[in-house]
Amino acid sequence: MGKYFGTDGFRGEANKNLTYEHAVKIGRFLGWYYGTNQGKKAKIVIGKDTRRSSYMFEYALCTGLMASGADAYIMHVTTTPSVAYITRVDEFDCGIMISASHNPFYDNGIKLLNGNGEKMDEETILKVEDYIDGKCEVPIAGREEIGRTVDYVAGRNRYIGHLISMSKYSFKDVKVGLDVANGSAWQIAKSVFDALGAKTYVMNDAPDGYNINTDCGSTHIEHLQKFVVDNGLDVGFAYDGDADRCLAVDEKGNVITGDHILYIYGLYMKERGKLINNKVVTTVMSNFGLYKAFDLVDIEYDKTKVGDKYVYENMVETGNRIGGEQSGHIIFSKYETTGDGILTSLKLMEVMLAKEKPMSELAAPVVFYPQVLKNVRVKSKPDAQNDPDVQAAVQKVSDELGDSGRILVRESGTEPVIRVMVEADTEEICEKHVDAVIDVIKAKGHTE
Repeated sequence: MGKYFGTDGFRGEANKNLTYEHAVKIGRFLGWYYGTNQGKKAKIVIGKDTRRSSYMFEYALCTGLMASGADAYIMHVTTTPSVAYITRVDEFDCGIMISASHNPFYDNGIKLLNGNGEKMDEETILKVEDYIDGKCEVPIAGREEIGRTVDYVAGRNRYIGHLISMSKYSFKDVKVGLDVANGSAWQIAKSVFDALGAKTYVMNDAPDGYNINTDCGSTHIEHLQKFVVDNGLDVGFAYDGDADRCLAVDEKGNVITGDHILYIYGLYMKERGKLINNKVVTTVMSNFGLYKAFDLVDIEYDKTKVGDKYVYENMVETGNRIGGEQSGHIIFSKYETTGDGILTSLKLMEVMLAKEKPMSELAAPVVFYPQVLKNVRVKSKPDAQNDPDVQAAVQKVSDELGDSGRILVRESGTEPVIRVMVEADTEEICEKHVDAVIDVIKAKGHTE
């Protein structure tokens, strides 16, 4: 992980941690690196979400790109997966998405994608950071070498067509609720569901630059739960700010998490002989109940570190075809290189229609175990994690839980904390075991 770029791009409060000068420099470096550095003119595509600051970062990036001789193709307000898709199929040198995902409006971020529509490799990211820090120089373009901007709303339309083509079924007479979070899915999701014949009911589709993710979308799914029940809908889907994740609500108003989605579609793939390696990729934060449900239908699973980046890396290495996170980042590697909230909702619709079952019945086998997660601030994460007494305490809990639960102790990627999580039959059991491990961490003097 670099100085500025984390697992999901360069993110921070607009013009405080992430400034327009940063954006200009990122554009300057990428325009040169993929262009004159390789003896050609770079073609780079840019998308953004609905935050007020996204316009500023869009123009700043374009300024940097053009000054380095690149042509910047602007998709305007669109989703992260659409930028990834267009970067790959239209053979751009790289793609840039301006978004802070599910964060509040005053935050923003810059996500970089390689020519395959995948998250940018660490080596290139570090070169970008060196340029930001003034450790290297790149030439400025002159005369006929100066770049230009190109309106590329056609790319967004191509992506909409791609999504429509993903459905094997008509959605005629199916009543679907969509919470587009006043974000990137605003103009896209309804167009797709309408084209497929659904009776589409949309909420939070009036972005004003400030209301993205505000009391709406996948981070506030309680509003969609009520919306589905009040309107008698068959199913509902909620997206985050850049629409790379999706959570659902069944016809009874119950939340369908990313874990439920992995089970529902993983089983559907297995039943049709499509589940390569008989495996689904999860992260260590998936609920124990998901693994118990997989065991009952003989589906195997890999566990990665938290982050869709690590899920995708596993899929590339192993050939596994479906993976994701409980938060709703689901990757269907046959079709796309990143999580795609709208595609995820289409895939869930496919299972409902193919099996002729309501969402509540499809999700019923996944019974979540109670979970308790507590954070402990420590002086040194590695020292606390590797302490023999702490490890012994963790092992003791694991032995006591056996097959009836699990314990997970991991370091935060961004804070000086150790996270202790236990899943078991009751919340009381979880609390007891979490506190037992934390007590050892404190007794050994690791806390601040």
